[in-house]
Amino acid sequence: MPVDRDLVAVLGFVLMFALMLARVPIGVAMGIAGVVGYGVLGGWGPALALLGKVPLSTVTDYKLAVIPMFVLMGSFAAAAGMSRELFRAGDAWFGHWRGGLAMGAIAACGGFAAINGSSVATAATMSKVALPEMRRASYDPGLAAGVIAAGGTLGIMIPPSVIFVLYGIMTETDIGRLFAAGVLPGLLGILMYAITVQLVARLDPGAMPRGRVHSWRERFASLRNIWDTVLLFLFVLGGIYGGWFLVDEAAAMGAIGALILGVVRGRLSRTAILHCLVDSLRVSAAIMVIVIGAYLFGYFLTITQATQKIVDFMVHLPIGAYGVLALILVGYFVLGAVMDELAMILLTVPIVFPVITQLGFDPVWFGVIVVMAVTLGLICPPVGMNVFVINSIARDISLVRIYRGTMPFIVSDLVRLAILAAFPAISLLLPRLLD
Repeated sequence: MPVDRDLVAVLGFVLMFALMLARVPIGVAMGIAGVVGYGVLGGWGPALALLGKVPLSTVTDYKLAVIPMFVLMGSFAAAAGMSRELFRAGDAWFGHWRGGLAMGAIAACGGFAAINGSSVATAATMSKVALPEMRRASYDPGLAAGVIAAGGTLGIMIPPSVIFVLYGIMTETDIGRLFAAGVLPGLLGILMYAITVQLVARLDPGAMPRGRVHSWRERFASLRNIWDTVLLFLFVLGGIYGGWFLVDEAAAMGAIGALILGVVRGRLSRTAILHCLVDSLRVSAAIMVIVIGAYLFGYFLTITQATQKIVDFMVHLPIGAYGVLALILVGYFVLGAVMDELAMILLTVPIVFPVITQLGFDPVWFGVIVVMAVTLGLICPPVGMNVFVINSIARDISLVRIYRGTMPFIVSDLVRLAILAAFPAISLLLPRLLD
């Protein structure tokens, strides 16, 4: 009796989500569902052979080496105290405004994102730096945590970004152009978050009091302390766009640059360097497990022909190109409730990217839209990875209070997503200048 491939595809998704609900790690859940589904349709021998081949080919793929290098660069930068100096500079310039410390935290998140590339790492680092300062200044704890959770999402929009790297590898889109496309949307995000802070501060002045006024001498002195962050950012992106090295080489050079800057300034001891190496290895291994699981599940979808059928169905929906785009974005919002950003990208892009290209959308612009949609999942309930990270650091602030603090920024993100969707030129201006 022939096996119904459509039914097996559906059951594969059901198994994957059931394992996730049972708290099985996402990468492992995707891998198990993929291997089991492939075994049902293609035989257990080929399925087990796939289980042996995919992990080896993934961890030895030179293109993916860029991920641990950017992770290591961010780890060295955090250990060298660059995030703390960025926050102090933001405090010096904006702290005397109502909500100024929150604006300083957002500016620091944006600056740290430019040398880090990870939202979770940005949120975790700034929670240790900015959250205690805001609480000492009598900020509402939930709102202060919400500011940092939202600011952390800038980590995957402002280049260098691990998510942009994965998207570029999967879709064969130029990563340098993707990095350029993320600059203006990232700056727009910082601006809109700052406006949101001011609106919240006006509506509830007690939640965001004013800080002390810094002298002009102190303000300019604070800028002198962030020269290493600016230098590292210009070194990495300048090297890419100046033609000195490729993106994967830039990641390695960035890691070396962060190490040298930290050592020269006396910020990185042998113990700190070893801790950074171990921490980066741990984070990179977790990412690779998700990548391997997604690849295994992808092979399963290929043998079921589910991808081709979904693409054909969506392309021929009678709702127009932007209607299909809206449907895809709604799907991302739903998935954001149960999956992290890496898993969403790896699972969905092979399915939705052919749809987008057939509808005539620009792949670089869509990369920005996908990243923007994914950032919402980092702060939206019930998962909100950034929220959980901050809660693990500040355990006395409940998840409910942090989620309540993120709500104004979720509205801001939805407005920004609508602006980027309606005006593709914002994302494509800098990439076109590179042509």
